[in-house]
Amino acid sequence: MRQCKGAEGWSTVLLVLLGVGAVAQKLPTRDEGLFQMQIRDKALFHDSSVIPDGAEISGYLFRDTPKRYYFVVEEDNTPLSVTVTPCDAPLEWKLTLQELPEEASGEGSGEPEPLDQQKQQVTVDEGTELFTYKGNDVESYVATSTPSGLYQLELLSTEKDSNFKVYATTTPESDQPYPELPYDPRVDVTALGRTTVTLAWKPTPTSSLMGQPVQYCVVINKEHNFKSMCAAEAKINADDAFMLAPKPGRDFSPFDFAHFGFVPSDNDFGKDRGLTSNKISRAYTAKPKASDILKVCIGNKNIFTVSDLKPDTQYYFDVFAVNSATNTSTAYVGTFARTKEEARQKTVELKDGKVSDVFIKRKGSKFLRFAPVSSHQRVTLFVHTCLDAVQVQVRRDGKLLLSQNVEGVRQFQLRGKPKAKYLIRLRGSRKGASTLKVLATTRPSSKQPFPSLPEDTRIKAFDKLRTCSSATVAWLGTQDRNKYCVYRKEVADTYGEEQRRREQNQCAGPETRRKSEKVLCKYFHSPNLQKAVTTETITGLEPGKTYLLDVYVVGHSGHSVKYQSKLVKTRKYC
Repeated sequence: MRQCKGAEGWSTVLLVLLGVGAVAQKLPTRDEGLFQMQIRDKALFHDSSVIPDGAEISGYLFRDTPKRYYFVVEEDNTPLSVTVTPCDAPLEWKLTLQELPEEASGEGSGEPEPLDQQKQQVTVDEGTELFTYKGNDVESYVATSTPSGLYQLELLSTEKDSNFKVYATTTPESDQPYPELPYDPRVDVTALGRTTVTLAWKPTPTSSLMGQPVQYCVVINKEHNFKSMCAAEAKINADDAFMLAPKPGRDFSPFDFAHFGFVPSDNDFGKDRGLTSNKISRAYTAKPKASDILKVCIGNKNIFTVSDLKPDTQYYFDVFAVNSATNTSTAYVGTFARTKEEARQKTVELKDGKVSDVFIKRKGSKFLRFAPVSSHQRVTLFVHTCLDAVQVQVRRDGKLLLSQNVEGVRQFQLRGKPKAKYLIRLRGSRKGASTLKVLATTRPSSKQPFPSLPEDTRIKAFDKLRTCSSATVAWLGTQDRNKYCVYRKEVADTYGEEQRRREQNQCAGPETRRKSEKVLCKYFHSPNLQKAVTTETITGLEPGKTYLLDVYVVGHSGHSVKYQSKLVKTRKYC
């Protein structure tokens, strides 16, 4: 067991290492009351080679130039935790326990040696290597029991000049400096759009179990995920620092300076403190370039929607739990996602005299273009909606000609113009997807592609004419001679009007029905619209059963339109 040298002896050794200029400096104590006062004292840690016990410090490394930090463990069997956070680049760091002569502790025979001789004795021995690491991860050395002594942390950046953070404590169990991650530390993408991404993550237990103030910060960029908050902040230059403006009258610890773009070197940590007041009093807001990086702190919410993103672009998302009191942070496991492509609005070209089938998503739109080859005086437009009503808008060379809601079969006569082009916009229903048939033509013809329909396309069932095996129905016709086909289908008693409306597709013709469901086909018309009514008795039905009856009217070109379906139920007892 190492002999306990005492705080006074180790303080002497540390002052020897730091040089004569550090003689006036006091070492931080872990007495909590005094520690809280000392950590706010701007004159306490004017030499940045000292690591205080229980506080995170920031530092800067020049490439290929090592930097050493020291701290004291005052008693044997003391727990120890050292955490190094690389920011800009991977780091190499090692932790050693310095092997010092007993005389350096102040417990020698009496007369002290000259100072220069003490420094020579102290710095000759490289000490016992405890831990080494190379990389850009946040890495820690943790020991449950360590001997008293002087510990040295040496850091080196071989790639480029770099920022870093260091935290060391001899009371790791009670300190809990960094917010704890939940059992599942992943960030999930819960919704993805063309310009938005919704993120969700499990909350840190630090806030609920330990009562510490925690907020979440989200970082978005297009390059890669970040392993620490300081790695993300290092991407922003000093003038575009992320930190919010400090509250008026707040007292600054020297360890806050680096957050505001004041990165101290070994010798000027305390020298420039008097110049910081003008700089830090400015209200800092994030001014990242659109192509770089963005950080948003959202309080204690664990769901966040990132908006104003670019379509079809890959973004990286990181979430950090930040202790609001200490400004220390812990990174969740970041994620990435590619936003959806911009909706490409394709324009369907209509051919003169040919029917086009069109599908529109719920609340969606479709554009059709009709460009007649020859000169024309008139354009005839047929629109046959298969399901719900559709809004039809027609422009000729940019000029609005009509805008109407269409249900069923509609015919429009548009005045023509030489070399004119027609743009037809179809807007779908809010209820659901829409399908329809569209035809545009400049050719005069006595025969229409779609059959003519009466204004009322309902089927009438005569209740008094119902029997156990038959049902009598009627429907309206027109002055044009058309073919009508009647179909029946037995359905369950629970089959209701709502289900009937869902299955009502006026564009589905008789060819989609089973042959066994066909009742008959017949031709019918009447020169007098008042008498354009036809009836039909459907036989061969079973007692007490429910049937769905459909009537199809077929046009000259074969296109058919279905009347509104009708439910009938035969009598159970006759």
